[in-house]
Amino acid sequence: MPKILIIEDEAAIRRVLVKILSEESKTYELAEAEDGLEGIEKIKDQDYDLVLCDIKMPKMDGVEVLEAIKKIKPEIPMVMISGHGDLDTAVETMKKGAFDYISKPPDLNRLLNTVRIALDRKELVVENQRLKKKVGKNYQMIGDSPEIEKIKEMIEKVAPTEARVLITGDNGTGKELVAHWLHQKSNRSKGNIIEVNCAAIPAELIESELFGHVKGAFTSANKDRAGKFEAANGGTIFLDEIGDMSLSAQAKVLRALQENKIQRVGSDKDIKVDVRVIAATNKDLKEEIKEKNFREDLYHRLAVILIEVPQLNDRRTDIPLLISYFAEKIAKEQGTAVKSFSKEALELLKEYDWTGNIRELRNVVERLIILSTTQTIDDKTVKLFAGK
Repeated sequence: MPKILIIEDEAAIRRVLVKILSEESKTYELAEAEDGLEGIEKIKDQDYDLVLCDIKMPKMDGVEVLEAIKKIKPEIPMVMISGHGDLDTAVETMKKGAFDYISKPPDLNRLLNTVRIALDRKELVVENQRLKKKVGKNYQMIGDSPEIEKIKEMIEKVAPTEARVLITGDNGTGKELVAHWLHQKSNRSKGNIIEVNCAAIPAELIESELFGHVKGAFTSANKDRAGKFEAANGGTIFLDEIGDMSLSAQAKVLRALQENKIQRVGSDKDIKVDVRVIAATNKDLKEEIKEKNFREDLYHRLAVILIEVPQLNDRRTDIPLLISYFAEKIAKEQGTAVKSFSKEALELLKEYDWTGNIRELRNVVERLIILSTTQTIDDKTVKLFAGK
C-alpha cells in the first residue's frame, strides 16, 4: 500500500489533498504534517513512497525540507506545492532533486497524474536498487584467456564514453555480464541500469514496456505508467535480444536514439530522456536486415561499438577458473563446504562440447556437486553424472 506524506501548513489545502487522493485510490495510506520540522521527523520514523510538500511554510520552508529529506532518504520522490508567486522557486527545487511541482489550488488531473507517475518511478528505483545489490554480488567476469582479455580491454576503453554498444554471441555466453560491466565502469554507474528482455515481452506490449502509456491508451491501461526509458534516465538501458523486437517498436527506439525523446503510448507529448543504450542479440542482424526483420538504420545507430562474446568452446582454458568460481558460489548458496575437482576431472570437462556455453557449465557443476558423495569430484563422477 503506497504511503504518502502531505507537508502543508494550510489546513484547508491539506483537506483538499487528502480528499482528492482518498477518492482516487482506497489503497493510499495518507499522513499529514503541519510544518517542515514535523514532516522531517515523520520521515525519520517511517518509510514513505511519496512526499507532497508546500514551499512557503513557517519554521522551515519547502526548499530546506527538500534538502533535508534528500539527505535522509534520497530515494523518496518529492512533489512541491507552489503558490502563484513561488513558481521560480518551484523550478529551482527541481534542480535540487524535486520530482515535480503543482500549483495552488491543485488541479485534479495534474495532481493525480503527478502522483501516479511519481509512485511508479519510486517502484522502479527500489527495484533497481535491489538489482544493483544483486549485480554487485553476482556479476563477475571470470577468465584470463586471450578472448576474455580482449573483451576486458574493450570495456575499459569504451565504458567511459557515451558510445552505444551492440553485444553479440550465442545464448549462455555472458552477454548480460558484459552489459553490466560496461555500465558499472561508465560515468553513469550511479544511475540505473534497466534491463529489457525483448524476446520475453509480447509484441503488442513491448512499446508500452519501453515507453510507458497513459491511462486509457488500451483496455488494461487503468493508470499512467512510466516506461523503461524513463526509468533509465541518466543511466543505461540494456535491450537484450533486440533482434526479436517488432518493427514498430524499432521505429520508436530509433526516434529515441535520434532525438533523445520518447512518447508514451496513447500520448503525443514528448518526454526528454538521457539514456545510454546497450543492446545484445544472438541473431545475425545483417541477415535479419536482408530478411526485412530488422531496420538497417537502427542497426547502424546501435552498432557504434561491436563486442562479440565467444562460445565457451573457444575459451576452454577458462573452464577450470569458471568451475572453481561456480563451486564456491554454489557451496555458499547451499551452506555447505566447497567441493574440489581433481585434475583429471577438470581435463575431462575441458574436452566436452559446451553447446549451452557458460550456462550449461554452471548447471553441470551444480549437478556434480549435488550428486557426488565425496569432497573431491573425480573423472569417474564426471563421466557418471555430467550427462555428456
